[in-house]
Amino acid sequence: MAIGVTAKLTVQDGKNSEFEAAFAKLSESVNSLEPGCNLYALHQSRTNAQVYIVLEQYEDEAALAAHGKTEHYLQAGKVLATCLAAAPEIELMDSVGA
Repeated sequence: MAIGVTAKLTVQDGKNSEFEAAFAKLSESVNSLEPGCNLYALHQSRTNAQVYIVLEQYEDEAALAAHGKTEHYLQAGKVLATCLAAAPEIELMDSVGA
């Protein structure tokens, strides 16, 4: 069963460009190096430019667990954390249907 994830990330004022650049590098690595990841995409709120949502989908729990242990994720996390205004809000979901 596929696992869906949303991550709501609130970025500090003035850090959007740095955050987006770091996330772009992370996204490229995730999408090219993690075959168990079906979707990894960043979206910016239309009502609050400091709020981003990451939409993610993994083939299974093993792929999700592997994602959090990759070198590219761990390294990007160090940079991204310096841009955040608050702790990420993460929600895990199970796929429904085929």
